[in-house]
Amino acid sequence: MAKESSGAKSIPGRKHRLGELMMEYGYISEEQLETALKRQMHDGGQLGSILIDMGYIGVDDLLKFLGKHFEVKPVNLFSINISQHVLDMIPQEKMRTLRVLPVRLEGHELVLAMVAPQDFMTINDLGFSLGMKIRPVVTPSFMMEAALQSLAGGYGDGISGEVIRRTAEALSLRIEKAPKLKSLLEEMVKQGASDMFISAGAPPSLKISNQLKRMPMGVLSPADCEKYARELLSDEQWRLFQTENDFEMALNVKEVGRFRIALYKQRNTVSIAFRSLPEVLPSMEALCLPDWIHDFALKPQGLIMVCGPAGHGKSTTLAKMVDIINDNRRCNIISLEDPVEYLHKHKKSNVNQREVGRDCDTFHDGLRSIFRQSPDVIVVGEMRDKESFEIALRAAHTGHLVISTVHADNSTGIIERVINMFPAHQQNLIRSLLAASLLCTISQRLIPRRDGKGLVLAVEKFINSYRMKNLIREEKTHMIRTQMQTATDEFVPLDFSLADLYSRGAVTFEDAARYMENIGTLQNASIQNGYLAAREG
Repeated sequence: MAKESSGAKSIPGRKHRLGELMMEYGYISEEQLETALKRQMHDGGQLGSILIDMGYIGVDDLLKFLGKHFEVKPVNLFSINISQHVLDMIPQEKMRTLRVLPVRLEGHELVLAMVAPQDFMTINDLGFSLGMKIRPVVTPSFMMEAALQSLAGGYGDGISGEVIRRTAEALSLRIEKAPKLKSLLEEMVKQGASDMFISAGAPPSLKISNQLKRMPMGVLSPADCEKYARELLSDEQWRLFQTENDFEMALNVKEVGRFRIALYKQRNTVSIAFRSLPEVLPSMEALCLPDWIHDFALKPQGLIMVCGPAGHGKSTTLAKMVDIINDNRRCNIISLEDPVEYLHKHKKSNVNQREVGRDCDTFHDGLRSIFRQSPDVIVVGEMRDKESFEIALRAAHTGHLVISTVHADNSTGIIERVINMFPAHQQNLIRSLLAASLLCTISQRLIPRRDGKGLVLAVEKFINSYRMKNLIREEKTHMIRTQMQTATDEFVPLDFSLADLYSRGAVTFEDAARYMENIGTLQNASIQNGYLAAREG
């Protein structure tokens, strides 16, 4: 129960809203009031009822506050019985219009429950028409509404507090309650969704085969979303989230699974994105990863970089390469992740997974001290700044295997993105380091399968061969895409991978075309498909 502060008085001439007064009296905090008001703005309803529903106050707290504020006795309509004789004293339509309820007779005095007991005009008018004195008592608005709804169904010999209570419960059930978070996650796993999104003003939404699907339930209020966030975060994490306005974490949910979670603010409300993480990594075949990735993952040193849009499997490809090394090499693997997504067990290798924000402050801080940890393989969840790239290039150049993801459009764009992070006077040195240490770059996209059963991976391959090293050193990386119109051992454009998937009937023309750089490649594959079909016919 909230602690009541002493000495708080309403200031004459100043109108206070109920919530502000409750905060002054110490019944609720400013944060609780703000949360309840957001819910009221979205769902409607009375603030007192919302505060009780959210568990911020109890019914007794609200009654005590109302009595103190209006300086009249409060009445709990859930705990009294009202006789038919008393109810018949005021027509039901008038009770509804005036928001009043006769409670009992005490001699020639009628005790009248009111939401606004300082409405002296109503008190005087009723007293005059009934020919008796009216003594007002205050009751919460949601109790009054439940009592008036109960009367609408007929009241026979009177009405009991239990009937009013049940009506109040039924009224609250008309607004669909937000489901428990665990049940939402269970449904996400059951549906085979890759992601789930929680946002105010919409039902929980699932991403299945890269398509958004609304769950069959009511929209979530800002308070619902905030409640989910508070359930996920510790007090310290919540304070950090309130300061930074976003927060990332990974979470194991018992008997459900493991999830990567991103919380963020939008339009002053909380939104949450969940990514399902399989506890056991699928095979190379199931992930549609080409065999050459297996071979490069087992190289003793060098740099491997993976790019692609968010949600297209970069982290999974990274995790699979770690799994390959763990199965085949006896070495020390150190990863820096934000957050740790896939949990690796120690197999032939030791796998040490450090979480940014918990085990180290930033990627750069983690990389700066990494050489003292004697790594053979360094895995960086995402390289975001030139300092991190500089350390990674040095590590790859001095006998370590470095694997990371980078935000870039394609496998050759990664190279220019890295170089352009550095000032002009350093770029020639970075080009030389990159040409010497880069093993390969991978660009990937996840495409919906034609049969609707999940996604299939399209991969762009760039192998840093002797010829490619020269193009990097000579600042001619852009020529790779323009000069190589056919797939080679060292470079296979994403267009060729997409066209191959279409030719094999794995994806539709429209879905493949969405990610094509040169639509002609796909049109040629379509013509070829038509020719083969005609011959077979």
